[in-house]
Amino acid sequence: MSKERTDAALVFIKPERLQAPIASAHAQAGDAKTMSESLVVVGIDVAKAHVDCAVLGADFGARQFANDIDGHSVLAAALQPLAVALVVMEATGGYESALACALQAAGLAVAVVNPKRARDFAKGIGRLAKTDRIDAEALAELAATLARRRDLARFIRPLPDAQQQELAALVTRRRQLLTMLGAERLRLQLATAKIRPSITALIEAIRAQLEDIDAQMQAHVQEYFASLDELLRSARGIGPVASATLIATVPELGRLSRREISALVGVAPMANDSGTSHGRRRITGGRFQVRRVLYMATLTATIHNPTIKAHYQRLLAAGKLPKVALVACMRKLLTMLNAMVRTQRRWSDEFHRA
Repeated sequence: MSKERTDAALVFIKPERLQAPIASAHAQAGDAKTMSESLVVVGIDVAKAHVDCAVLGADFGARQFANDIDGHSVLAAALQPLAVALVVMEATGGYESALACALQAAGLAVAVVNPKRARDFAKGIGRLAKTDRIDAEALAELAATLARRRDLARFIRPLPDAQQQELAALVTRRRQLLTMLGAERLRLQLATAKIRPSITALIEAIRAQLEDIDAQMQAHVQEYFASLDELLRSARGIGPVASATLIATVPELGRLSRREISALVGVAPMANDSGTSHGRRRITGGRFQVRRVLYMATLTATIHNPTIKAHYQRLLAAGKLPKVALVACMRKLLTMLNAMVRTQRRWSDEFHRA
């Protein structure tokens, strides 16, 4: 390249022409910093004996509290004066439940997130090391991201009352017993003659426990949630187990839009496109225990519920695979139940005509 052409090429890079973009970038960075500092968010890493707390947007520092009633009270009292926008913690198999309820009772917005998604977020922002303190800081950064989302409400689970918590415990225990029963039935198929009596006795004991749990669950529902149970069960396909599961594990029912409730449960199809490539839509995430019960309820509804049956048959006629059609019916049934709870209207085939 000649000297003249080189000089001509360099003409495009003038300092004065770079000043405006640089100034704009600095201004945007300043605005982002100001926004981050004005928003107080909290990340809490939960362990069995203690919880680590990290706060962004306030002079709080990293602190550790006992994971018991006294520790929860101290933590709630420490956070209340900070005008916290959002508290984020991971689901840890139940160790987080009492703390989440205590903070919500103190008036704080709490989001309990999937541990895998929280870890993926930490890796995405370059936090590869893992300690309780680092995890709490990463959760606080996740809280800062979630707090600015327009759909923040769907991440915040309503505070369950004592009766809902008791019902949720019964629903969970029933699911555990069913898992145990399935495992023992498989063992029985391969068992030798000497151990068959032992497995058979255990199966009978589990069945007796299931009957007892079912009785307790129904008595609890009738005592505290009779009107809501009657409303949900007016939809053909929704039985006592499905109704109890929805009441216990989806307190948001009737409070969210149809798209939000579908995404919450995990029956909303997610796009998988890139450029000119259009991948197959799939359902992912959500509350698997609700989805499992809703699947069985929808199977029944495709036979006995005229609205759902017609929708299912129409999808099959359009060339949809049976499982794809069934998932679409799950979503339709869920959104109808959501509308029924919101409007307090019982199921009507005329009202829900597809």
